[in-house]
Amino acid sequence: MRGPLAMRRRLATPALSAALLLPLATACGGAGGGAGGGPTKTVTVTVGYQSKTINTVTAGTLLRSLGYFEEELAARGRTEGVTYRVDWQDYATGAPITAQMTAGKIDIGSMGDFPLLLNAARGKELKQPTALVSVTGYNLRGGLNTVVVAPDSKLESLADLRGRKVSTSVGSAADGTLTRALQRAGIDPEKGIHKLNQQPSVGASALQAGSADALSQFVAWPGQLAFEGRAKAVYDGAELNLPTFHGVTVRRKFAGERPGVLDDFLKAQRRATDYLRTRPVAAAESVAKETGLPAEVVYLYNGANGIAAFDPALRPELIAALKEDVPVLKAAGLVGDVDVDAFVDPAPLERAVRDAAYPKAAAARPELWLKGQDTTASFDSPRELLKAAKGADVRAAYVPDALTGTLWFADKAVWVADGSELRAFLTPAGAKGYVAQHAGARAVGYEEAVGLASAAGPAS
Repeated sequence: MRGPLAMRRRLATPALSAALLLPLATACGGAGGGAGGGPTKTVTVTVGYQSKTINTVTAGTLLRSLGYFEEELAARGRTEGVTYRVDWQDYATGAPITAQMTAGKIDIGSMGDFPLLLNAARGKELKQPTALVSVTGYNLRGGLNTVVVAPDSKLESLADLRGRKVSTSVGSAADGTLTRALQRAGIDPEKGIHKLNQQPSVGASALQAGSADALSQFVAWPGQLAFEGRAKAVYDGAELNLPTFHGVTVRRKFAGERPGVLDDFLKAQRRATDYLRTRPVAAAESVAKETGLPAEVVYLYNGANGIAAFDPALRPELIAALKEDVPVLKAAGLVGDVDVDAFVDPAPLERAVRDAAYPKAAAARPELWLKGQDTTASFDSPRELLKAAKGADVRAAYVPDALTGTLWFADKAVWVADGSELRAFLTPAGAKGYVAQHAGARAVGYEEAVGLASAAGPAS
């Protein structure tokens, strides 16, 4: 799945990267010279990111592939007589990034909301304080986290998970979603299920092998498993109606010593955000190439109508949601008190990106991506999408959940015909709930839905 470039990046471990840089830095000498033709100082900036957590791409995978941070640093280096190098370190979750930051080995990192709180707590405990300085991707309802089961599983709702083995990554945003969702369903999140603390890839394998009954994970694992026919959704995190997001954290010592470098990172992130918003298909293809993820899955989350919205701003509603996350982590014994207001530092973003203004994400619209096309088409209703898909060479069709608005693959959704209307649901429970409340409504398969969309008269 990964190309030669990705292979070279796997081989470039932090230790090897440091070893390769050492002779060069030593040969270049100290900080003198530069413009006058003498030796220059080499400064390495280490960035921790999660390549497959694709709503962090504007501070990770996409930013790295575009080279914007390196461009900003090169301009700074010419002025200062310094050679800046970026060491990108890829991780599966936020926990190891925090471990490296509190050891002084990573300067800037990106991670989800729950891991950000752990980052704040560990940084304070270990006297390597950190600060949240920007946001990458977010969903104001919480739709970035999903609970899935095997495609042939009889489990269809959270209630069905009672007493079952559920894989998640403890301390992650997905674990937070699982905990809250179970509580709302009247299930003790610790005693009502058998929770398996596993890395996302391990959990995905466990689900496929049958050693886990369900998997609660963050973007892009649920979408990838569903797209590949290896899972179906039973719970949409957007049902919580609580914002979830990923953000950028920095070691305060580094930010104090090199504020200009942090400014450059935030400027570069803003440029990557603009690229993603104006060229969503190209951005999805780029991220897919770098990560090995299907481009159709990347676009589900990062596309024009994707589940994730992108805006570096530290929105008040996101910070408020972060404060609501603290009691969940405290109850799990993962943190004590966390001073969120002290952790959040808007000053660097305000200083570096003065004129950025992005609107809140609008309601998602059905969207069709045809094979061989570098643009997509959006529609006013699911029916119009299905009509356009009939007989077409479809690469991917996306439709918002009728209850939460979370975008999902049209051929993986649960469809309901209600008179002339065709509605899509991410989960069987959502569809069953709708049918139970609407006389005459009935569940239909995707192919039947496509046929009904093109038929004249009411779809009943």
